[in-house]
Amino acid sequence: MPENWTSSRLGGHVDLHLDLGAEGGRRSRLEAALREAIRSGRLSTGTPLPSTRGLARELGLSRGTVTAAYDQLAEQGYVTTRPGAATRVADVPPHLSAQTPPAVTSPRTPSPAHDLRPGRPDLGAFPTRAWLAATRRVLDRARPEAFGAGDPQGQVELRIALADYLGRTRGVLTTPDRIVVTSGYYQAVRLLCGVLSAQGRAAAAVEDPGHNFYRETVRRAGLTTYPLPVDAYGADVTALAGPAHTVFLTPSHHYPTGVPLHPSRRQAVSAWARATGGLIVEDDYDGEFRYDRHPVGALQSLAPDNVVYCGTTSKTLGPGLRLAWSVLPPDLVAPVVRAKEEADQYSETLGQLILADVIATHAYDRHIRAARLRYRRRRELLIERVSTFPGLTTHGVPAGLHTLVTLPPDGPTEAALLTTCATRGLALRGLTELHHTPTADRPGGLLIGFAAPPERGYPAALDALSGVLAESFTGPGTPGRRVPRP
Repeated sequence: MPENWTSSRLGGHVDLHLDLGAEGGRRSRLEAALREAIRSGRLSTGTPLPSTRGLARELGLSRGTVTAAYDQLAEQGYVTTRPGAATRVADVPPHLSAQTPPAVTSPRTPSPAHDLRPGRPDLGAFPTRAWLAATRRVLDRARPEAFGAGDPQGQVELRIALADYLGRTRGVLTTPDRIVVTSGYYQAVRLLCGVLSAQGRAAAAVEDPGHNFYRETVRRAGLTTYPLPVDAYGADVTALAGPAHTVFLTPSHHYPTGVPLHPSRRQAVSAWARATGGLIVEDDYDGEFRYDRHPVGALQSLAPDNVVYCGTTSKTLGPGLRLAWSVLPPDLVAPVVRAKEEADQYSETLGQLILADVIATHAYDRHIRAARLRYRRRRELLIERVSTFPGLTTHGVPAGLHTLVTLPPDGPTEAALLTTCATRGLALRGLTELHHTPTADRPGGLLIGFAAPPERGYPAALDALSGVLAESFTGPGTPGRRVPRP
């Protein structure tokens, strides 16, 4: 009799590995092996065991031996039996376990009751039907090669679809051979910065304030960062007269202030890049989401040989897809593709083919248009609530997935408000940590996202936020203004 047995017929669906050992009688060895599998957790509660006839045939035992082992395990509480039904693993109480496994704590922070963090879309609005239809079409026509190793540059079907979509909707000047698909925007930044560092471009200008995680990603790649002040017209590109050969910008909708880069500054930074051979890295942050007019076109069209244009599905569909893209100047394509291949060979291929179909059939366009209407409505409700509290100032144009609210100097501090929000189950971000060099004299502010809560949960999130603001600015029990409901 074999010591180890694997059956593909356990319960008709699953495999099972048993170590039967070499000592003792046949029944006792089978009984001990099954008991060990249950006690160790390899067989979970409710798992069906093979029929006595089937297990006996697999192991070369008599059916009576297997039946006796099952009966013994049932008496001990390890399995349950019922006439006409499969024998199943019982819900074993702790005292029967060989050892109680330690409690496993998730490294993730528990989900807040109300998620008002910036840059997060409404995941409940994911276009499931369109994605499912595209998946069926892709699988119906997919060649076997679609399930093999992918192209480090990205599936050609997606690059073709992106070249058409980005040119049509964002004004990007590109061809499929200049696009590289990555596993998210962060990877795109890491790969690019690694290439720039290897080429000796050791300094980069970054917006101040700006996204702190992106800034740290640039630094970890070996580049020194220099702050580029941001005002009501966007990044002050006149400050580029320094050692930086590269500048990182969010020209369509600056993070976090929400202002677009002024046309004169777009022209100025493009001229700087062409004249000096400098490089502009354009993060098209919230580029699709402008609510008062057509979205501003991409900066890339003004200097396509000096701009790296970066986009992603993180805010249009969801970050779980892990799909982003970079449109590169010709001389950067090959080194970035090599860096991608060295990092993880290639991005997941099936999702790329599905996204290509979703874009090509214009389901992506329809989803974006519906999202604009939904997010515009939510932003208006948020502005209406915040405007009832004197001293709070909202910033930015009607765009994006968040609004920056700065605080009055004589009111509650940013830290105090964030603490109160956290105790009430509200998650949002503060402004201070986004500065290149956070100092006490910087103005405090809150970045309030309005996209993440589910549609039915958004009114409750606004109520919770209004409650915190009312208590913080009028004091508990103070007869304050009536807060309008959406």
